Amino acid sequence: MMFHFYYEFFVTLGLIIVLLGLSGILINRLNILISIICIEIVFYGINFSFISYSLSLKDILGQIISLFILTVAASESALALALIIMFFRVFNDILLEKI
Repeated sequence: MMFHFYYEFFVTLGLIIVLLGLSGILINRLNILISIICIEIVFYGINFSFISYSLSLKDILGQIISLFILTVAASESALALALIIMFFRVFNDILLEKI
């Protein structure tokens, strides 16, 4: 027995997640850590939309692209953490108001 999913709901939910991440980036411009977390939220919203489209079209390409986006997001997180550590060593603070 196959389950019927309402794909429009999931695509809309992915769009809402992306918009929440973008609004978090625009609202909080001082704390670099929160900005990086908001960028991750945008990546996850895009992945959610790709997987929803992949399931609605019964194509695996969206899931493969989602895996590539996840690897890029993981490497971006590692690089961002290294940059935050170096920024903290130089300025003794992670707020962006000193730049």
